[in-house]
Amino acid sequence: MAQTLPRSVRLGYGSGSVATGAFGTVPGLMLLPYLTDSLGIAALAAGAIVLLPKAWDVVLNPVAGRVSDRTVDERGPRRPWLLRAGLVLAVCFALIFAAPEMATGLEAAWVLVFFLAAASAYAFFQVPYVAMPAEITPSYDERTRLMTWRVAILAFTIMLAGATAPVIRDAVGGSANDRAGYRVMGVAMALVIVVGVVAAYVGTRNAPVGRVEPGPGTLGDQLRIVAGARDFRMLLTTFVLQALATGCMLAGVDYLAEDVLGRTGATTVLFVCFVGPALLLTPAWAALGRRVGKRTGYVASSVVLALGAFCAAGARTAPVGVVFAAVALVGVGYAGCQVFPLAMLPDAAAVDTRRTGSSRVGVYTGVWTAAETLGLALGPGLFALVLALGGYQSSTDGDVVQSDLTVAAITYGFSVLPAMLVLVSLWWLSRYTLDARQVEEAR
Repeated sequence: MAQTLPRSVRLGYGSGSVATGAFGTVPGLMLLPYLTDSLGIAALAAGAIVLLPKAWDVVLNPVAGRVSDRTVDERGPRRPWLLRAGLVLAVCFALIFAAPEMATGLEAAWVLVFFLAAASAYAFFQVPYVAMPAEITPSYDERTRLMTWRVAILAFTIMLAGATAPVIRDAVGGSANDRAGYRVMGVAMALVIVVGVVAAYVGTRNAPVGRVEPGPGTLGDQLRIVAGARDFRMLLTTFVLQALATGCMLAGVDYLAEDVLGRTGATTVLFVCFVGPALLLTPAWAALGRRVGKRTGYVASSVVLALGAFCAAGARTAPVGVVFAAVALVGVGYAGCQVFPLAMLPDAAAVDTRRTGSSRVGVYTGVWTAAETLGLALGPGLFALVLALGGYQSSTDGDVVQSDLTVAAITYGFSVLPAMLVLVSLWWLSRYTLDARQVEEAR
């Protein structure tokens, strides 16, 4: 029987989600509007700027996993990277939104360079961080409990960062498009990242860490072996499609608030509606997973998320309260869609370790986080494409009345498109076969 982890370790590990939540949320929410409505960059070009640094992580994340697998340090192979990469991430993040007034092309280049630097640092923070649970505990159920803490803190961070970033921007700048507001917001969110980085580093100092025995062969050899793990592929495909859906919704929040609902403060309210239920119901999803199994719980939460997204399709005509309720339903499903796959990933890695006799957990998590990052990056890129097809008009002050076609594109890009992606992802999830018995046998 695996030893139950102390609360201090669960809290310490979960604190890393303060950093991942802030970096995962704020650029997805704020960067596209910053580029189109403050710097005046065309929607398609802005979408490319948001996408390219994250696409780079698809290449870099497996490398980061391989490097952390082979790191020899008295603090363990993963923890040193939390501090090293996390602090660099915070500095680069603040600089993303600090572009000085220059020619539009130079401003675009500034954002691209520092977003690329931040994404690179994030790879070397996130991959070791996600790899840790497989080594902290061998227990199928204890990993679910560990992920419950992580997702609860992640949900709180999403609410904190997603709700306050627009408020800081508007309060300092006086409008949703003022550069000074974006600069101060960037520094404030960078400080939030620092808190998460330091808390995770300090909080995991007493966490049990299993011995890491990296698999033989080159990175390419190990990637081919990981690609041959069928259950991992099914789980990864499901999660990536849902990350694409989430990224699309996240990118659309500010546009939905401003151009569809016509309420500047609605961005913050939408985020509270989204994350509030997740904070309350994350433990409930974890309890359901222990009762019916992780895969069944994952299916149920995915259906709830898709249903909420479909309900948001009436945003142009429905009372604003109905729209907020639909987004709250999305939040209920989103909580489960984070708890279950993140608890299933270390199961797949543990089964592989038992089968092969060597650990590729860093490579597994490198591939996972690379694919997740790509999905979250493609989401804003896909939404930017929807904006362009809808004829969205960029500006430097945001004072543009968008056409009915554009408003429809924003609405359906935020609702119907993500819902369909989530439902399609369930085909791959239905083919995932690992259960508690198989995972416990691999211990």
